[in-house]
Amino acid sequence: MLQFLKNLQRAFMPSPDQLRANALYNTAVAQSRQPGFYLAGGVPDTIDGRFDMIVLHAFLIMRRLRDGGPDGEALSQALFDEMFADMDRSLREMGVGDMGIGRKVRGMGKAFMGRVRAYEEALEEGGTALEEALTRNLYRSAPPSPAALALVAGYVRRENAALRSFPIAAMMAGEASFAPAPGDSP
Repeated sequence: MLQFLKNLQRAFMPSPDQLRANALYNTAVAQSRQPGFYLAGGVPDTIDGRFDMIVLHAFLIMRRLRDGGPDGEALSQALFDEMFADMDRSLREMGVGDMGIGRKVRGMGKAFMGRVRAYEEALEEGGTALEEALTRNLYRSAPPSPAALALVAGYVRRENAALRSFPIAAMMAGEASFAPAPGDSP
């Protein structure tokens, strides 16, 4: 009975980490919806393209959260959980049946982890590694123009640097901010 009450409480009274993760996730989603990514940046305006933009922004936030030690890791995990709970809800709203949800969400999780690894390695490696990772993962079957790729890669590098200097205490409180998308006015 006690476990039932704990589960009920968790369902209706989100933890502080869940609330902060939700705020960070909403920031990532809002930024990912900026038209400049799709217009000037050439990101495909598809379900896959929008998923990949959310992944990219969640990655940037999670990368910064690593600097928050164990609490940052816990918040990063809560952000991951929030993101995939939303993906599950979105798939259900699009009419994916219960039998297919688990398989699709697992596939999305695998894609997320692959992209995180690719972006992490690319940012560490430098050079054109980021452009190559973005071409493979963000643009996939719709190769970008060199100008569009340069805009998005430049944006990612700038936002990575900006978040690295963003106060970790503010991020741990659920705050994050991004500059306007390429081609969007400030």
